Amino acid sequence: MTNDLDFIGINMAKVNLDALIAREDFEVEENVNSGKKKETISIEDIKTDSFFFPNLKKPDFQRETNEWDSQKICELIRSFIEGDLIPAIILWRSSGGYLFVIDGSHRLSALSAWVNDDYGDGETSKLFYDAIIPDEQLEIAQETRKLVNKTVGSYKDFRLALTHPDKVKPEIVKYAKNLGALAIQLQWVEGDARKAESSFFKINQQAAPIDKTELKLLESRKKPNSISARAIIRGGKGHKYWSFSEPIQIEGKRPAVPPMKKISPTASCDFF
Repeated sequence: MTNDLDFIGINMAKVNLDALIAREDFEVEENVNSGKKKETISIEDIKTDSFFFPNLKKPDFQRETNEWDSQKICELIRSFIEGDLIPAIILWRSSGGYLFVIDGSHRLSALSAWVNDDYGDGETSKLFYDAIIPDEQLEIAQETRKLVNKTVGSYKDFRLALTHPDKVKPEIVKYAKNLGALAIQLQWVEGDARKAESSFFKINQQAAPIDKTELKLLESRKKPNSISARAIIRGGKGHKYWSFSEPIQIEGKRPAVPPMKKISPTASCDFF
């Protein structure tokens, strides 16, 4: 792969990949048959039309997947293609059959962005944001796509290399032949929802310590004060998943709650 990453001068703003893995409540339940768990995931598992990737979920309280800039996303994709060691993805399988990402959402989202050509402006992102994507996010997505295509190559080109190698760079042909054999190791948290939640906090505290106030809000997230705080925080930025338009369960009652209106961004903060 080319080393243009070392000198390309692009805006290193953070890329918003939050839409690529949906959120779900840890405690959602259904009756399913639990079979043997996968030990690795391949590039085919990351496609949006696979049986695996659409079943991946992030905990409903997890922060946005928008901490990586274009260069870091590009480096992760390149590392995978070149067969470098990538840390294992840690998952937990709920009784409802969902596969919750305990650790590795940025890694999975970066690879998904490449495979599905969605760097915050693709089909999945458009559905997530109801086709209302800020201009800044669209610009960053385009910059990221250009950087990845220039330094690594698009996933479309890697597919093309298998059938028409004469139409792509020799370097892409070389790596495309090995792509089907590459995989990322999976590790699984065993236990119930409480165990999964405890593991999530422990792991994420090690990587980037969670603010004490944020941690308190997360642990008491089903209580009225925390629900209100999250709604205000995310409502201030217009993010869909923290704006409550459904009635909220409080002490066994379901009072009518009007949709959260968008407030000034100056009223928001970076708790989540």
